[in-house]
Amino acid sequence: MALSKPKWLFDLDKFKESKNYKVHVHTITMGDVEDPDIYIAEPIWKWQQTEKGKWVMDHSSPAPSYHQYNDPTTYGFTYYICAYLNEKDYTYYRLKFE
Repeated sequence: MALSKPKWLFDLDKFKESKNYKVHVHTITMGDVEDPDIYIAEPIWKWQQTEKGKWVMDHSSPAPSYHQYNDPTTYGFTYYICAYLNEKDYTYYRLKFE
């Protein structure tokens, strides 16, 4: 009698957690302003209305986040928008938008 694998070993793919990638999807550079969080709202809104922005907003889980960094060369700010994509969406994003 041949030994066979237990049935539960064949179902491991169902329980595999999907891996999420944190992907840098957009960069916005801003000069020296008094309140950069207020002034960044318009460029982010305009980016969200593009094809790439709409796709990222629909497929990111959790919602995309933005990160602010000081830019010492211009005494301004640099904003990075990061999305969280699963393996399938990450592959699609890389092929379509990069």
